[in-house]
Amino acid sequence: MSFQQLGLTEALLTAVAEQGYTTPTPVQKNTIPLILEGKDILAGAQTGTGKTASFTLPLLQRLAENIDLHQKPRRVRALILTPTRELTMQVYESVKTYGKYLPLQTEAVVGGASISLQTRNLRRGCDIVVATPGRLMDHVQQRNINLSSIEILVLDEADRMLDMGFLPDIRRIMALLPKGRQSLLFSATVANAVKTLAAQLLNNPVEVDVAKQNATADNVTEQIYAIGREYKRELLSYLIGSNNWKQVLVFVRTKHGADRLEQQLIIDGIRTAALHGDKTQGARNKALEAFKDGKVAVLVATDVAARGLDIDDLPHGVNFDLPHVPEDYIHRIGRTGRAGASGVALSLVCPEEAYALSEIEKLLKRQIPRVADTGYEPVSLKVMDAPKKHIPNKNTGKKDLRHSKKPASRKAKAAQGEPRKPQREQRRGKK
Repeated sequence: MSFQQLGLTEALLTAVAEQGYTTPTPVQKNTIPLILEGKDILAGAQTGTGKTASFTLPLLQRLAENIDLHQKPRRVRALILTPTRELTMQVYESVKTYGKYLPLQTEAVVGGASISLQTRNLRRGCDIVVATPGRLMDHVQQRNINLSSIEILVLDEADRMLDMGFLPDIRRIMALLPKGRQSLLFSATVANAVKTLAAQLLNNPVEVDVAKQNATADNVTEQIYAIGREYKRELLSYLIGSNNWKQVLVFVRTKHGADRLEQQLIIDGIRTAALHGDKTQGARNKALEAFKDGKVAVLVATDVAARGLDIDDLPHGVNFDLPHVPEDYIHRIGRTGRAGASGVALSLVCPEEAYALSEIEKLLKRQIPRVADTGYEPVSLKVMDAPKKHIPNKNTGKKDLRHSKKPASRKAKAAQGEPRKPQREQRRGKK
């Protein structure tokens, strides 16, 4: 099947052809005709399957079919919500690229950028807004945007928005939208929370599931390196240097960990940049562009910052730390092997992460292949051998600290013959 058979207009087909695409991906083939018919969609599609174009192309066509060029200012008719600034800008660029031959105006609304400039652009009028929920609510509260004319609503990466706690903002936004709108929900994983949101958001939706849920792409090779925590950075530097890797996306759990690993790799002579939420939007854009242009070989990122990164032919992804949430492993792996290209995803796992690894493999319903010889002393990744304090309680999710050594009480110290510290002299009544 070709794009011509999907019912797209000549203007959109020209824009698609200019990007070098000739054959639609499965998610595009299954969703574009349904969206053009005006149906609500619940789509489960992994990252890197072309899902951005699958809603962008029909959205542009539907808006262009009944546009009023004489209306001033333009009213917002389509709203696309995404969880992160990077994903918002990626979708914004896609809308601009595919809609270059259509008389439609698009604005991006994200945190970390000038709100005054966004205000001027919104008040001037536009047809499409691509936004993160938090910054959109800021503009709603300041009455910079009117959502009463929305015809199409898109929630991209819905599972991540729920993970990041955007549900209250999403519900406030939904309350401002017309009930007769068309709603499209795209999610890499369709968990119960996503299905609950879909029941509230969608009207008789058509479910499109183009990939097995809780599964990684077949074109990505996965490997586990079992190694002590203190040797992770050393092994990572060796793998990058000895294999002459030119582009590596490394995932860590924390912002502090991203900065620390960035500095350590720079000391090792590896060109590295860090990407996380504490950096300004300008610094994040600069780091991402340097990585895409090959000026740095390694980009160290947290899950939130890396969500939505669109990097063509990214060959290597490394989990320096395993994620807290098992589903995030699937999202991380989806950064490489995009659009049918092959990729390699490595995980450096220490014994303290044995429980996290077991949860990921339970989700995947398979064991991830282990590297037999890491070049370091073998370590066990069995949960039964893991340090007890690193195994979360199944009911509370908190770490089990029952086996941790508690500080001795004052009475216990006295029993051991340890001298007591002299109490502070009372100053009252003394001269």
